[in-house]
Amino acid sequence: MKIEFTKMHGCGNDYVYIDGERFHIDDDRKPDIVRFISDRHKGVGSDGVIFINPSDEADYEMDMYNSDGSRSEMCGNGIRCVAKYVYDKGKTDKRTLDIISHGKIKHIELGTDRDGITMVKVDMGEPILNPELIPVNISMLDPSYVMYGGDVQSMTDEADDADKVDETSKTDSADKADTAGNAKATAVRMFPVTADGAEYKVTCISMGNPHAIIYVDDTAGTDVDGTGSILEKHPFFPNRTNVEFVQNIDRTHVKMRVWERGTGETLACGTGCCALTVAGVLNGLYDRDTDMDIEVRGGHIIVNYSSDGHVYMTGPAQTVYEGTIGIK
Repeated sequence: MKIEFTKMHGCGNDYVYIDGERFHIDDDRKPDIVRFISDRHKGVGSDGVIFINPSDEADYEMDMYNSDGSRSEMCGNGIRCVAKYVYDKGKTDKRTLDIISHGKIKHIELGTDRDGITMVKVDMGEPILNPELIPVNISMLDPSYVMYGGDVQSMTDEADDADKVDETSKTDSADKADTAGNAKATAVRMFPVTADGAEYKVTCISMGNPHAIIYVDDTAGTDVDGTGSILEKHPFFPNRTNVEFVQNIDRTHVKMRVWERGTGETLACGTGCCALTVAGVLNGLYDRDTDMDIEVRGGHIIVNYSSDGHVYMTGPAQTVYEGTIGIK
């Protein structure tokens, strides 16, 4: 069977895109096919494969797989490219789209210039802060590092820096130890996770997929492969996790490297950029309603954690080439 594909990327986070309406592949075959296509030596080479399917609930469905064949709930760079794909292919002439991924609909705005669709803005919705829903392993969680109730912005006013745990949360934690996983728990912030003899302070956010944010002095000198591979499969993260290594430059500019669950280090991660922005607000490092310039290895992504509770991400989407590949 021969399949036509389009290779696209957002800030270097590259995927192979397949029209799922034209080329139907049974779900049980997809993991093997994805691993073959993603192989950078024997296949096309990519961080994964995204199938673009029709949908009764939105304009289109994004069905996304990591390079190891595992399915992922969401991909910020990927969904921007899906929007560009359907517009460039003439499948729609709409400049605003709704795309569903893993049951969650994202609203997307396409930006054009003389070169066509180059920048795409996505309403990524509200971040998931409840530790049970991210998820993290509640049985391992020290409630001293959990924020409870109230408005997130008012909580961040009490944070002096990324290494300080909110004193109010600490005071209240004694009588809330049994509520660390319920709806009253607002966020896990700067929780120390020990792995391979080292301690890492993680702030945990989900943007539809789980993220662990760690602050570092210098991303260039960080052992992303070593630390990322250990933390991804740490028992604290029952569904594994993406790991963001963040170097704060100032309150509106950061550098980030990322270890993506099921893939390894990639040049960018859109959901990771969103998660680190939310984490920075929780930790008192950044401000709400402010455009954060996030410098990833593949370029720049802009994220705004708005007072309306939603996270807005803007970034590039580019087509690399198109081709045909045979699969068994």
